[in-house]
Amino acid sequence: MVAAEQNDVGGVRVDREVATSADGTRIAYEIRGEGPVVVIVNGAFSTARDVTEFARALVGAGFAAVSYDRRARGDSGDTKPSAPEREAEDLAAVIDAVGGRANVIGHSSGAVLALFAASLGVPVQHLFLSEPPFRFGQHEPAADLAERLQRLVDDGDEATAVSTFQLEGVGLDPALVEQIKQSPIFPGLVPLAQSTVYDAQLVRQVSTPTEAMVAVQVPVTIVVGGDTFPFLASAAKLLAETLPGAELVEVAESVGHRVHPEATAKVLAERLL
Repeated sequence: MVAAEQNDVGGVRVDREVATSADGTRIAYEIRGEGPVVVIVNGAFSTARDVTEFARALVGAGFAAVSYDRRARGDSGDTKPSAPEREAEDLAAVIDAVGGRANVIGHSSGAVLALFAASLGVPVQHLFLSEPPFRFGQHEPAADLAERLQRLVDDGDEATAVSTFQLEGVGLDPALVEQIKQSPIFPGLVPLAQSTVYDAQLVRQVSTPTEAMVAVQVPVTIVVGGDTFPFLASAAKLLAETLPGAELVEVAESVGHRVHPEATAKVLAERLL
């Protein structure tokens, strides 16, 4: 069902639609442009609108770009109890709604989710994994992080849940977390607190890729920025060594664990068009 239509930059039409996941959760997504379909799976604290610039770059490179609000974010719903498998079903529902197969690029925890979903049979044509935070058994967050975050959310203390996830789940410096808390962006992060529980569950469950994830039968390109957190650069290299046939590509223009829209779209275009 089309929820709304509007023109994007350059007159490109944006369709805002809703898919229904297997457990009944409504998953809001946006589609713009024409060409081979690329679904963007975003990372922590990110919604469909946060990847608009990347979606526009994909359209400019010749793709139909699909971005969506993962559950408990933006305009999407949330059905409890949730689990990483439910988020894989969400991605499957979006892919089904836009034609049944798609190329997928996941960033950060979205890359972990994309590989996990592919291992469960979600129909992916080519998988692009941008700086997935696989820990491979090193410097793991506390095993009870997801449960503690959920208690904070249930108690109405979403702000503390957000900061706790930044400290323990992401590993940000306490001074930076405090700076973020005092910044104008923090109020926009608080409504996403429930999603931190799901990111914590996901990364805990597949902190090291499972045998099924290693055995995915689709082309895999691992993308890493030229200047990112050291553990993410190490994880990308180790993942490339772990996945048979995977390609590791450095995008020098991507810095600070952020996707450079045009440079990353070029990586996809060189492999898909």
